[in-house]
Amino acid sequence: MLGEAMKKDLDSRLNRIKGQIEGVQTMVAEDRYCIDILNQITAVRRALEKVALKVMGSHMESCVSEAMRSNSGQKKIKELMDTIDQFVR
Repeated sequence: MLGEAMKKDLDSRLNRIKGQIEGVQTMVAEDRYCIDILNQITAVRRALEKVALKVMGSHMESCVSEAMRSNSGQKKIKELMDTIDQFVR
């Protein structure tokens, strides 16, 4: 579960990312230098990765730790490892 503070932080980060994406759209429409566009896309990807890592950390602190206390931790750990595998591809 995501706490209210985390939700607020993620919402702020996602709004910034939305602005960055709109900036990329503008750059494409204005036929800006390709390397500048690619650099901006890299910044968007990094920002999204930070959001994902925050969500993953929250999941580990809440869902996984609770599952460990209730003896269903192995299932949650496998689920998390599968998700991490997908994330790093």
